[in-house]
Amino acid sequence: QIVLVSGHLDSWDVGQGAMDDGGGAFISWEALSLIKDLGLRPKRTLRLVLWTAEEQGGIGAEQYYQLHKENISNFDIVMESDEGTFKPSGLGFTGSAKARDIVKEIMTLLQPINVTKVYDDADGTDIDYWMRDGVPGASLRDDLSKYFWFHHSQGDTMTVQDPNQMNLCAAVWTVVSYVIADMEEMLPR
Repeated sequence: QIVLVSGHLDSWDVGQGAMDDGGGAFISWEALSLIKDLGLRPKRTLRLVLWTAEEQGGIGAEQYYQLHKENISNFDIVMESDEGTFKPSGLGFTGSAKARDIVKEIMTLLQPINVTKVYDDADGTDIDYWMRDGVPGASLRDDLSKYFWFHHSQGDTMTVQDPNQMNLCAAVWTVVSYVIADMEEMLPR
Protein backbone atom coordinates (compact mmCIF):
# COMPACT_ATOMS: atom_id res chain seq x y z
CA GLN A 1 0.00 0.00 0.00
CA ILE A 2 1.31 3.40 -0.99
CA VAL A 3 1.13 6.98 0.24
CA LEU A 4 2.42 9.15 -2.60
CA VAL A 5 3.96 12.60 -2.06
CA SER A 6 4.96 14.68 -5.04
CA GLY A 7 5.97 17.84 -6.78
CA HIS A 8 7.12 18.37 -10.33
CA LEU A 9 10.16 19.59 -12.19
CA ASP A 10 8.90 21.92 -14.91
CA SER A 11 11.30 24.80 -15.33
CA TRP A 12 10.42 24.96 -18.99
CA ASP A 13 10.08 28.68 -18.99
CA VAL A 14 12.41 31.64 -18.50
CA GLY A 15 13.08 31.20 -14.77
CA GLN A 16 14.79 28.52 -12.72
CA GLY A 17 11.53 26.99 -11.50
CA ALA A 18 12.66 27.28 -7.88
CA MET A 19 9.17 28.14 -6.64
CA ASP A 20 7.15 26.47 -9.42
CA ASP A 21 7.65 23.77 -8.74
CA GLY A 22 11.05 23.20 -7.19
CA GLY A 23 9.57 24.01 -3.78
CA GLY A 24 6.96 21.26 -4.08
CA ALA A 25 9.60 18.78 -5.16
CA PHE A 26 11.84 19.83 -2.28
CA ILE A 27 9.23 19.54 0.49
CA SER A 28 8.20 16.12 -0.81
CA TRP A 29 11.82 14.97 -0.72
CA GLU A 30 12.30 16.58 2.69
CA ALA A 31 9.23 14.81 4.13
CA LEU A 32 10.68 11.40 3.35
CA SER A 33 14.13 12.48 4.48
CA LEU A 34 12.80 13.67 7.86
CA ILE A 35 10.84 10.46 8.40
CA LYS A 36 13.95 8.41 7.62
CA ASP A 37 16.19 10.57 9.82
CA LEU A 38 13.76 10.13 12.71
CA GLY A 39 13.96 6.35 12.31
CA LEU A 40 10.22 6.06 11.67
CA ARG A 41 8.91 3.12 9.67
CA PRO A 42 5.25 3.45 8.77
CA LYS A 43 3.02 0.50 7.96
CA ARG A 44 2.69 1.59 4.31
CA THR A 45 5.23 2.60 1.70
CA LEU A 46 5.89 6.30 1.34
CA ARG A 47 6.68 7.02 -2.30
CA LEU A 48 8.15 10.22 -3.69
CA VAL A 49 7.36 11.09 -7.29
CA LEU A 50 9.02 14.04 -9.01
CA TRP A 51 6.76 14.48 -12.00
CA THR A 52 7.98 15.74 -15.35
CA ALA A 53 6.30 17.43 -18.33
CA GLU A 54 3.38 18.83 -16.33
CA GLU A 55 3.38 21.98 -18.45
CA GLN A 56 3.46 19.96 -21.64
CA GLY A 57 0.15 18.28 -20.93
CA GLY A 58 0.93 16.16 -17.88
CA ILE A 59 2.77 13.57 -19.93
CA GLY A 60 4.81 12.27 -16.99
CA ALA A 61 1.75 11.93 -14.78
CA GLU A 62 -0.19 10.11 -17.48
CA GLN A 63 2.69 7.69 -18.06
CA TYR A 64 3.01 6.96 -14.34
CA TYR A 65 -0.74 6.44 -14.07
CA GLN A 66 -0.76 4.04 -17.03
CA LEU A 67 2.12 2.05 -15.48
CA HIS A 68 0.54 1.79 -12.02
CA LYS A 69 -3.26 2.00 -12.42
CA GLU A 70 -3.62 -1.79 -12.17
CA ASN A 71 -2.63 -1.38 -8.50
CA ILE A 72 -4.95 1.56 -7.85
CA SER A 73 -6.60 -0.14 -4.87
CA ASN A 74 -3.21 -0.03 -3.10
CA PHE A 75 -2.86 3.76 -3.36
CA ASP A 76 -4.00 5.19 -0.03
CA ILE A 77 -3.64 8.90 -0.91
CA VAL A 78 -1.89 10.95 -3.58
CA MET A 79 -0.45 14.31 -2.48
CA GLU A 80 0.85 17.09 -4.75
CA SER A 81 2.36 20.47 -3.97
CA ASP A 82 2.20 22.84 -6.95
CA GLU A 83 1.28 26.31 -5.71
CA GLY A 84 4.59 27.42 -4.27
CA THR A 85 5.89 26.88 -0.78
CA PHE A 86 4.91 30.08 0.91
CA LYS A 87 3.38 30.18 4.41
CA PRO A 88 1.04 27.16 4.52
CA SER A 89 -2.56 27.32 5.76
CA GLY A 90 -3.72 23.74 5.26
CA LEU A 91 -4.66 21.13 2.69
CA GLY A 92 -7.08 20.93 -0.17
CA PHE A 93 -8.69 17.50 0.04
CA THR A 94 -10.70 15.36 -2.35
CA GLY A 95 -12.19 12.16 -0.98
CA SER A 96 -15.08 10.65 0.91
CA ALA A 97 -16.71 12.36 3.89
CA LYS A 98 -15.24 9.74 6.24
CA ALA A 99 -11.75 10.26 4.81
CA ARG A 100 -12.18 14.05 5.15
CA ASP A 101 -13.04 13.62 8.84
CA ILE A 102 -9.84 11.61 9.34
CA VAL A 103 -7.75 14.22 7.52
CA LYS A 104 -9.32 16.97 9.65
CA GLU A 105 -8.29 15.05 12.77
CA ILE A 106 -4.75 14.62 11.44
CA MET A 107 -4.51 18.35 10.72
CA THR A 108 -5.18 19.11 14.41
CA LEU A 109 -1.67 17.77 15.04
CA LEU A 110 -0.38 20.86 13.25
CA GLN A 111 -2.05 23.29 15.65
CA PRO A 112 1.36 24.30 17.13
CA ILE A 113 2.29 25.82 13.75
CA ASN A 114 -1.26 27.09 13.06
CA VAL A 115 -1.82 25.03 9.90
CA THR A 116 -5.07 23.16 10.46
CA LYS A 117 -7.53 23.99 7.67
CA VAL A 118 -8.93 21.41 5.29
CA TYR A 119 -10.29 23.01 2.12
CA ASP A 120 -12.63 21.53 -0.45
CA ASP A 121 -10.99 19.87 -3.42
CA ALA A 122 -7.36 19.00 -3.94
CA ASP A 123 -5.71 20.53 -7.00
CA GLY A 124 -2.99 18.96 -9.05
CA THR A 125 -2.56 18.09 -12.69
CA ASP A 126 -0.31 15.22 -11.71
CA ILE A 127 -2.75 13.58 -9.28
CA ASP A 128 -5.98 14.22 -11.20
CA TYR A 129 -5.96 10.77 -12.85
CA TRP A 130 -5.92 9.10 -9.45
CA MET A 131 -8.57 11.31 -7.87
CA ARG A 132 -10.92 10.76 -10.83
CA ASP A 133 -10.66 7.05 -10.09
CA GLY A 134 -11.55 7.53 -6.42
CA VAL A 135 -8.14 7.70 -4.72
CA PRO A 136 -8.14 10.38 -2.01
CA GLY A 137 -6.02 13.38 -2.92
CA ALA A 138 -4.42 16.27 -1.06
CA SER A 139 -2.74 19.47 -2.20
CA LEU A 140 -0.81 21.96 -0.13
CA ARG A 141 -2.56 25.29 0.38
CA ASP A 142 -0.40 28.27 1.13
CA ASP A 143 -0.27 32.05 0.82
CA LEU A 144 -0.69 32.73 -2.90
CA SER A 145 -0.48 36.51 -2.62
CA LYS A 146 3.00 36.56 -4.23
CA TYR A 147 2.78 33.40 -6.32
CA PHE A 148 1.94 35.12 -9.59
CA TRP A 149 4.63 37.73 -9.06
CA PHE A 150 7.15 34.99 -9.89
CA HIS A 151 5.16 32.29 -11.72
CA HIS A 152 6.81 31.48 -15.07
CA SER A 153 9.01 34.56 -14.91
CA GLN A 154 12.71 35.32 -14.72
CA GLY A 155 12.06 36.12 -11.06
CA ASP A 156 11.39 32.47 -10.16
CA THR A 157 14.79 31.88 -8.59
CA MET A 158 16.02 30.52 -5.27
CA THR A 159 15.82 34.01 -3.76
CA VAL A 160 12.01 33.68 -3.79
CA GLN A 161 12.19 30.73 -1.40
CA ASP A 162 11.95 31.50 2.32
CA PRO A 163 13.60 28.65 4.27
CA ASN A 164 11.32 29.14 7.29
CA GLN A 165 8.14 28.98 5.20
CA MET A 166 9.48 25.98 3.29
CA ASN A 167 10.19 24.23 6.60
CA LEU A 168 6.56 24.78 7.62
CA CYS A 169 5.38 23.32 4.31
CA ALA A 170 7.70 20.34 4.78
CA ALA A 171 6.32 19.86 8.30
CA VAL A 172 2.77 19.69 6.95
CA TRP A 173 3.78 17.24 4.25
CA THR A 174 5.74 15.10 6.72
CA VAL A 175 3.05 14.86 9.39
CA VAL A 176 0.18 14.18 6.99
CA SER A 177 2.02 11.60 4.89
CA TYR A 178 3.49 9.76 7.87
CA VAL A 179 0.27 9.58 9.90
CA ILE A 180 -1.75 8.33 6.92
CA ALA A 181 0.97 5.80 6.06
CA ASP A 182 0.99 4.51 9.63
CA MET A 183 -2.76 4.20 10.27
CA GLU A 184 -4.22 0.74 10.86
CA GLU A 185 -6.54 1.06 7.83
CA MET A 186 -6.33 2.90 4.54
CA LEU A 187 -8.44 6.03 4.13
CA PRO A 188 -12.04 5.09 3.31
CA ARG A 189 -12.99 5.53 -0.34
